[in-house]
Amino acid sequence: MGEPAREDERFMAAALRLARRNLGRTSTNPSVGCIIVNKGTIVGQAVTAPGGRPHAETQALAEAGEKARGATAYVTLEPCSHHGKTPPCADALIASGIARVVVSILDPDERVAGRGVVMLRDAGIDVDIGTLHEEGGRVLEAYLMRQRKKRPHVTLKLAVSADGMIGRRGEGQVRISGAVSRAQVQVLRAETDAILVGIGTAVADDPELTVRMPGLEERSPVRIVLDRRLDLPLESKLVRTARDVPLIVVAGDAGPPSPRMREGAERGADYDARRAALEAAGAELLTADTIADLLAALASRGISSLLVEGGARAARSFLAADLVDRILLFTGPAAIGEGGISSPFQRTSVPEGFTLGRTARYGDDIFEDYERDS
Repeated sequence: MGEPAREDERFMAAALRLARRNLGRTSTNPSVGCIIVNKGTIVGQAVTAPGGRPHAETQALAEAGEKARGATAYVTLEPCSHHGKTPPCADALIASGIARVVVSILDPDERVAGRGVVMLRDAGIDVDIGTLHEEGGRVLEAYLMRQRKKRPHVTLKLAVSADGMIGRRGEGQVRISGAVSRAQVQVLRAETDAILVGIGTAVADDPELTVRMPGLEERSPVRIVLDRRLDLPLESKLVRTARDVPLIVVAGDAGPPSPRMREGAERGADYDARRAALEAAGAELLTADTIADLLAALASRGISSLLVEGGARAARSFLAADLVDRILLFTGPAAIGEGGISSPFQRTSVPEGFTLGRTARYGDDIFEDYERDS
């Protein structure tokens, strides 16, 4: 590999690190990194702003100013070519006098899909595509999934005891993993658009599902509860905070049955009253009959990444639907014993179709990251 190629990879790696900063914060737009380099010196750099605007390219060009003329722009995703709420970034790059653009990933959005590159080349700009393509694909995997398959990228996270349990019946939250693992999960939540639990976990644990790590509190994801019978207590932490952090309650048959579901005539008027009460508290009610329907509905809301965090029923529902893309398994050192709730799987029985990508030790815990076979 020659010096120019190594330099391209070095600056693209820096742009990808920038892009990671705002994962989960850019709404319907992807988190894109852009670095402007003139004669080996970075003269401008930016990441897509929270909420999705301004885009990375326009911010980086503004920082570079006149130094952008004759420079190279390193962009993690193909610059947009269409007029939306802002003008095309390709036009901004052309107007700035940029001489060369290096792109990691082409944008599969049908409004772009190579048109950005064509615009740049038609304007006389040299364009190179595919630098750190694999790494770029990992950073942008959620956005790419939503564009290509019209659903979010789904990560299933499980904390499992040494004897294969995820909790103990009737005891609410049972601490299985240690402090380092729990901190890793907080960062994961901060990088994710939405987090999902089943009604059993929501009732038993009364979680808030927010980001509690100091400095990241404002990055809490949308909270989602699979609750086909609307059993979520109005006094739960999730409902009480629905006006502060978005909460979606999913009725219909997409979710697993509630451990205390109501049947028959009892469901009618009471169901309607609970629906009205949840909406009055600030929750959004969504009806979905399958997991696939739910994911399509979430994608239509601009949700690109979904973290399924609890419990066993919800995990089994997503696995049965064959709609899990990544598994994060935290195995703690202690056993739960009698009364434990069995995990859908453990280290020795990970579902077929997933390959171990990496492993780590977080204190006394074993962490394993499995990716779906392509």
